Amino acid sequence: MTDRIIRVLLGKTTMECHDRGVRYLATKLRDAGMEVVFINFLEPREIIDVAVDEDVDVIGISSSVEGHIPVAREVMRRLRERAMEDVLVVFGGVIPERDIGPMKEMGVREVFGPGSSAEAFIGFLRANVRERHFAAE
Repeated sequence: MTDRIIRVLLGKTTMECHDRGVRYLATKLRDAGMEVVFINFLEPREIIDVAVDEDVDVIGISSSVEGHIPVAREVMRRLRERAMEDVLVVFGGVIPERDIGPMKEMGVREVFGPGSSAEAFIGFLRANVRERHFAAE
């Protein structure tokens, strides 16, 4: 196993004004030794473009308003088109329970809702990025 630093892209839509949680999470990830790129996006293609440019291991998308299903669908489609299925995709925020199953069926690995701890998120990333990505090295 390698000690390579986990690279995380955190993003929220430009229209999303609830960013306190995702910004807090960015700080906690950096404190845990991860590299974090934070973006505001209008279109899911922007997420993928940055993910390619920054060579990230994880894409984390914050959503506290409707629109997470089409974003997830488009992000997963674009990752498949670019043969980037090894990038771990997670969502966080206020996402209705009824949407979690369909999002996971699309390929989203996990959804972290209100009350989720930063430590749980960090632990999930460390376990799952190493399992999927670092094992190939």
